[in-house]
Amino acid sequence: MKTTTLADTAAAIVSLLILTGAAWIAIYGPETPIPVHFDASGQADRYGSRYELAAVLAGLALLNLLVAWMTGRQAASVADPVRRKGLQRGQWLSVLIMGAVCAFIAWASLGPAAASGVSHPGVAMAFLGFIFLITGAVLGRVSPNPFIGVKTPWAYKSRLAWDRSNRLAGRLLFWLGAIGLIASPFVVQPAGMIALIVGVLIAAVWSGYESWRVWRTDPERQPF
Repeated sequence: MKTTTLADTAAAIVSLLILTGAAWIAIYGPETPIPVHFDASGQADRYGSRYELAAVLAGLALLNLLVAWMTGRQAASVADPVRRKGLQRGQWLSVLIMGAVCAFIAWASLGPAAASGVSHPGVAMAFLGFIFLITGAVLGRVSPNPFIGVKTPWAYKSRLAWDRSNRLAGRLLFWLGAIGLIASPFVVQPAGMIALIVGVLIAAVWSGYESWRVWRTDPERQPF
């Protein structure tokens, strides 16, 4: 039987807080349309109701519970303590990211942009930089799983390919996040946001290539 861990409890608490916030928004949120999507310059380009925002947050809370439960279940089934710890790191990372994403979504729709229809893109860039930095700091130590990491076919067929491609992705994301976080108050927008997103896409392609390169030379790789 699976024992409830601290990460399981944290996931449940974060999901409950998000669901509580979603319920509050559905009952007491603005009755007028609120911005629910923004373009690259921070201008609201779509408005919706408080119920739409509440539904999105509730869905993310349930997704957070599902991912945390499945990752925790996988960790509990692993005998190797090193791999189990790596899976638990992934569980903690998913909970942190989901909580931060929900908080940012609520702030973007109900904060200053609710009245002005404009959200400063520098804030979004700083938020993404923070998420990439935290993700990068942990990613290289996450064990193989279906949810977090460089999930290429080659990474699943070679533990060495998984480890090396995720270490590379972690380093790239960490430094991209640090640069984005530091530069967000000063860089011209939306050029800064576009550059950050392009950098992440390059990091993803590079890490995927690394997983194939390592798998190809790994004598212990599994064939397709």
